[in-house]
Amino acid sequence: MSQYDSARAQFADWGVDTETAIDALKSIPISMHCWQGDDVVGFEASTGTSGGGIQATGNHPGRARTPDELRADLDFAYGMIPGTHRLNLHAIYLDTDETPGRDEIEFRHFTPWVDWARDAGIALDFNPTFFAHAKADDNLTLAHPDKGIRDFWIEHGRRCRDIAAQMGAAQGSPCINNIWVPDGFKDTPVDRMAARTRLEASLNDMFAAPQDKVQMRDAVESKLFGIGVEACTVGSHEFYLGYAIRKGTLLCLDMGHFHPTENIADKLSACALSLDEILLHVSRPMRWDSDHVILLNDDIQAMANELVSGDLLGRTHIGLDFFDATISRTAAWVIGTRNMQKSLLRAMLLPLYRLRQAETSLDHTTRFVVTEEFKDMPFGAIWEEFCTRMGTPVGQGLIRELDGYQAKVAGRG
Repeated sequence: MSQYDSARAQFADWGVDTETAIDALKSIPISMHCWQGDDVVGFEASTGTSGGGIQATGNHPGRARTPDELRADLDFAYGMIPGTHRLNLHAIYLDTDETPGRDEIEFRHFTPWVDWARDAGIALDFNPTFFAHAKADDNLTLAHPDKGIRDFWIEHGRRCRDIAAQMGAAQGSPCINNIWVPDGFKDTPVDRMAARTRLEASLNDMFAAPQDKVQMRDAVESKLFGIGVEACTVGSHEFYLGYAIRKGTLLCLDMGHFHPTENIADKLSACALSLDEILLHVSRPMRWDSDHVILLNDDIQAMANELVSGDLLGRTHIGLDFFDATISRTAAWVIGTRNMQKSLLRAMLLPLYRLRQAETSLDHTTRFVVTEEFKDMPFGAIWEEFCTRMGTPVGQGLIRELDGYQAKVAGRG
């Protein structure tokens, strides 16, 4: 009997069908983020400070310097990740010989990405870039007191929505257009209401033109604080939760954007009662929004369990958001994305019927015992079988592939 057959029989004893879990995992796309590959630099001339806590640490050899290098790195990474996934592209990653301003970008500046994605069988998601620009150096953009600066960023947002819609039309899959702004104050403001009123009005102007939801869907993303905005973030969780409910947008929950003791898994079901869809940015904060590569840890597993047990996978778009320049950037993509998949697989392999039955009966002892006993189940054998069927390496084979590719790109200047 193979290792998989033995593990499959053990799960069957608990009423869990591993084949059903494997088939389900194949159909779940993860939107991998482009900015891990080049430390959030992008391919336009930088015109300001990063702003809002966007900061990659380290200088590991091999950073992608051009769109072609980044796409080559992505091709390798996707080849190491089982399943078919997506790419989350920021507006500063345009690929063109032109030099448009943020308020001048158009779909044509991203057509090389659209062509690549089509050939690779990958769908694109998109993000306006409201940081790393001279007009964001005050850590205020859509909430800026200066109408001219607000209008500049409103136009950027409008154009990004148009670009996302055209991407969605080209790929036959809705492009999620996620809006995060760094707006806030380093020290305690006198009038939070004024800033939040300006932010809401700017968002309303930006969203004024309707877009076909078959082509694109808007999401808004909150944050607790960032570097330079420690005292107040204008776009707080409460602000965007209310806005998303009232305006019908997606709400983006970023795991690094809350207090360290807050549990994102707990927020999912609470928000899902008032929202049609949710966007997740999966990250790993360490004391603050430090965007470490995600591990297969308790926080990630709790979130995956909630997605599965709450039947939220069909209403949740899973994206990643971390950037670590102290390690191989391609390895970070691969390990982080695979850890997200591992957590989902483990959640799908839980004996949910038995656990729900115990909980409904207020039999908390059985729920507790079953949960703990299941930690010893051979999840790894099911994961290895999944990877084998999908043609991706595991264990030592994966390490050899990661090391081999890193050696090829280490000479980049």
